[in-house]
Amino acid sequence: MTRPTPIWCQIADTLRHELTTGLYPSGAKLPTEAQLSARFGVNRHTVRRALATLADEGCVVARRGAGVFVADAPPADYPISRRVRFQRNIAASGRTPSREVLRIETRLAAPEEAAALDLPAQAQVHVFEGISLADAVPLAHFRSIFPAERFPTLPVALTRHGSVTAALREAGLPDYLRLTTRIAATRASGTRAGLLRLPEGAPLLRTEAINADADGQPIEFGISWFAGERVTLTIGSDDEDDAPATP
Repeated sequence: MTRPTPIWCQIADTLRHELTTGLYPSGAKLPTEAQLSARFGVNRHTVRRALATLADEGCVVARRGAGVFVADAPPADYPISRRVRFQRNIAASGRTPSREVLRIETRLAAPEEAAALDLPAQAQVHVFEGISLADAVPLAHFRSIFPAERFPTLPVALTRHGSVTAALREAGLPDYLRLTTRIAATRASGTRAGLLRLPEGAPLLRTEAINADADGQPIEFGISWFAGERVTLTIGSDDEDDAPATP
């Protein structure tokens, strides 16, 4: 006589199916134990055993004080070389790149921004801020600053394309190169943790970068906060970057 499948196994099977079909994407938070108990009509101990099984399989990760989350995919390699292009980098890792735009605005440059872009004090700059994602999972919170006088139509192009490379090309700059990149470790603030779907205090990699045109004139000052557990920054060879990249 076949023994009935334990309820906690049935719950684990149901949740596993929902994970594999994408109902809960990588990095997403699962419902609480109380919510799952109510859904399946069982006590929390039964739900806890089902979640423990999924954790043992590497499907989910429990974070103290934050809940249970779908396990992230292996970290994406993100090369940093003469030409850094988000969409190309993520596509090369076998994932689908996308961006969520938080704001596009024009304002006075902060002193740090003016210095990085070699602009006079009180110069106008365009700000492009958003979230970079791979397979719909947040990888980085980015903020890019551009000289407004040189690229007066850039906000319209950024709104249309959502791609810095494509927008700059439309604004009259067919190619650009990385001048400098500074990398430092930091922790996620409450706001940034929410944007990246991470627990507050999670490790981040903060980069400051300056891109320039062919004459060496700075055209972009960018700051990005990468989720430390989702990306590996690699300093790559320039050999493969001799030709302009697509967006």
